[in-house]
This record gives sequence, C-alpha cells and structure tokens, in this order.
Amino acid sequence: MKRAIHSEFGSPEKVLRSEEAPRPEPGKGQVLVRMLLSPVHNHDLMTIAGQYGFKPELPYVPGTEAVGVVEALGEGVSNLQTGQRVAGGASSTWAEFYLADATRLVPVPEGVSDETACRLVSMPLSAKMLLESLDVQPGEWIVQNAANGAVGKLVAQYGKERGINVLGLVRRSAAVEEMRALGIDAVVATDEDGWVEKAKALTGSAPVVRAVDSLGGDGAAQVLSVASDGAVLISFGAMTQRPLKIAAGELLFRGITVKGFWGAKPPIKPERIGELLGELVRDAAAGKLVLEVEKAFPIEEVAEAARASGEPGRKGKIAIRG
Repeated sequence: MKRAIHSEFGSPEKVLRSEEAPRPEPGKGQVLVRMLLSPVHNHDLMTIAGQYGFKPELPYVPGTEAVGVVEALGEGVSNLQTGQRVAGGASSTWAEFYLADATRLVPVPEGVSDETACRLVSMPLSAKMLLESLDVQPGEWIVQNAANGAVGKLVAQYGKERGINVLGLVRRSAAVEEMRALGIDAVVATDEDGWVEKAKALTGSAPVVRAVDSLGGDGAAQVLSVASDGAVLISFGAMTQRPLKIAAGELLFRGITVKGFWGAKPPIKPERIGELLGELVRDAAAGKLVLEVEKAFPIEEVAEAARASGEPGRKGKIAIRG
C-alpha cells in the first residue's frame, strides 16, 4: 500500500514523501480501514514540523482524522461491521489503509458526503467542546479571531444555537462579505481603519466576557482590544506559529485571565464528548453540517498538499485521498 511518511522534522513541503509499505493487521479492539479521504489540518503540519504538543517517533505517518471503509475487524470488535463507512480520529491516516481504535469511530449515515465525514470530528467537535468549556450564558458576548476559518465558522454557528453572541475578527476586508453570505453578520476586518470602534458598535458596547485567539503572535492583543476588563483569554491555536504576545498591563490592570484549550485534553467529561459527537452525526445527516474540501491530492503528492494547505484565501480544506 502507499503511505505518506517523514523521517525528520521540518517544513512539511520538504520532509514529506510517499512510500510503499505492507498493509497493517488490526489488533485487539482495532479495525483496519481503507482510507477514502483524510484532511490536512494545521495541527498535522505543526506535528510534522516538530512544533506541536507531542513529537512522534520517526519515521512517522501523519494524519489524525479520516473517512473510510472498514476492511477487517480485530479481536473483540462488535460495534462495527466490514464494509461500513466510518469516520473519526485515528493516527497515521495519510495511507491507503490505517488502523483505528473501534471505540473512536462512528458509522457515517447515507447522504453524508466524504468531504463532510472526513472532517466530522476534529474541527466541529473542537468547536463544540470549546463552547462547552467557556462557561458563557445565553445573551453574553465572546470575540474570536480567525473567524473565517473552519472552527471560527462553526463556533459562530453553534454559538448562535446556544444563544451566545459571537463577534468575529478576520484579517481581510473581503472575508467580511464571505461571512455575511453564510449568515454570520457580526464580523469586522482588522485591516480596516477604526475596526475596534466598529467591533464595539456591533456589540452595542455590551461586555465581551471571553476572547478566543487562534493566531498567536499579536492575535491576543487584537481580541483583547475589544474584550472587557476581567475577560478570560483562551489560547486555542497558533496559526502564525509565533509566540503569544500579551502586555503585562492586560494582566495587572485589566484583570485578564489566560487559559489554553487543547482538543486532545478537553476540560469536559468523556461521556459528554460522546454526546457532542452524536450531535455532530445528526447534524451532518440532517444537512445542517456541511464541510467543504477544496482539493484532494493523491498520497504521492503529499508534499504539494501540504504546500496548498498554507495558501491564503481557500474556501475549503485540503485533503489526501486514498
């Protein structure tokens, strides 16, 4: 079978390659899945670069989520069947076949596209878990940057369902209209003059109690410029790959609290995560959750896929196809 692999940490475009390898065999509690589509996430690229929360042993096959078809069942697996289309988190999914823990996979209902199914867990589940952990009441305001990203759009969508007001910051003026076309109106572009005043006008000067930063670098300063004194800043990502910059005065004089959020160690109970995942499957089956893939690359072009994932202005995810 073909698989993507890297033998050193570094720029994904430079260190990724493809190779032939034996098809793995499922162990106890595992299933062998034939990969159909696997997204290229920012955390995948950070892991390849050696900049994420863990460093795998090398050589390593990347990929953390996919949709595929069950090919074989390991000992003790009774919740899935061969031939069943499944989605969920796993390791080393950028391969024609990969192994997954049977308890981490969910059957994909008919009518749900591979494009949506391959991204069903990581980004949507992170958005739901983030909102769950914010301790925000209906009617209150939060602010987030990277609002036109996959998680940003989902936070706005699911926040609205919870009655939470979500103010979004984007880095391009054109993205404001793109968001409005999706029915997301409380959005301001930070490349416009007077954007802070525009943002505060959208909230009606109501308190903004949580600030979610997905950029790193100066991103925290931007969201805090419209957050209220005593707000909680949540570091959710580091898309700029720059250290988080927070002025001491934000902590000393404004009473800002800083927390981190990592989907691998969410601050909510496992049983609640299962309930949220069930909500996502139902949303996808009902057509409420539709996720786009802009382009899918074959495994042999994995380095080109990594390069394409970094291009600005994409309207959908880059993926690897089996």
